[in-house]
Amino acid sequence: MSLENSAHRTIVIIVTYNAMPWLQKCLESCIGNKVVVVDNNSTDKTLAFIKENYPEVIVIPQDKNLGFGQANNIGIHHAVALGADAVFLLNQDAYLHKDAIKKLIEVHKNNPEYGILSPVHLNGTGSKLDKNFSTYVAYRNNPDFYSDFVLKKSLSEIYEVPFVNAAGWLMPKQILETVGGFDPMFFHYGEDENYCQRAHYHGFKIGIVPTTFLQHDREDRVMPQIERGSSAYFVRMERSLKLKYGNINIENIDELKKILNRRKRNKLKATLKMNFAEVDFLNKEIAILTKLIPEIRNSKEINKKPQANYLKSLSSK
Repeated sequence: MSLENSAHRTIVIIVTYNAMPWLQKCLESCIGNKVVVVDNNSTDKTLAFIKENYPEVIVIPQDKNLGFGQANNIGIHHAVALGADAVFLLNQDAYLHKDAIKKLIEVHKNNPEYGILSPVHLNGTGSKLDKNFSTYVAYRNNPDFYSDFVLKKSLSEIYEVPFVNAAGWLMPKQILETVGGFDPMFFHYGEDENYCQRAHYHGFKIGIVPTTFLQHDREDRVMPQIERGSSAYFVRMERSLKLKYGNINIENIDELKKILNRRKRNKLKATLKMNFAEVDFLNKEIAILTKLIPEIRNSKEINKKPQANYLKSLSSK
């Protein structure tokens, strides 16, 4: 399904959580587009600021923080109910350049096999590429992107990549009806990579349009050091396992069972050595693995089906 050559059937979805440092600039960059904000129970002035300054924006407040994926699913559901042919997911800390969505729609008309189209992601000031984005278009992912810019060749209309983060995604209704929404087993981080895995499985391509831009304002953030055995350590471990073993393109669930059995053997050895700190550590890993095996198996079974997963209301449209 190709999109109309206009932006009025594309609805921008922004998930907010204490968004005040970026909110005005983000919303200003969306002027001319219909916008739906799903707010994850912000405790700052986000909701009041939108109501006072952008009354045309549709706001769907939540009574708890649902995370990035599930909040976007609510926004997608609402946008399609409003008649959207496509949605554009935009981070609260990202700012669109002029006509970015319109250009993406025009490119999609000529490339309907692409289920996700994204602009080039710049840093917050627009002075250079976003650091993480620069790895998504590295030579191993697309050998032409950097070469075409450096050698001043004619730019392709679109550059295919295996993944680009969801700070700015154009998603036509076709991929929503076939792949669905974000998998709720992810709370925050990892859900977009999982979605790209699912998109590939169902035959959709993912691409960067080199003539469109957004700014992702996150350069000044410091990533905390994660200590082995901390709660953050186990959150990261669980997310990594979900990404690797929840990939529906690979049959690898038996590997996860083998890891669980190794951890149980290691726990027995640590117990015999009276290394109780290591026993405690392994108990936490074993609990995570035991929980994840059926959860990941169920996720893969659901995600292999071509339907509006996690967006049930779309199946009747």
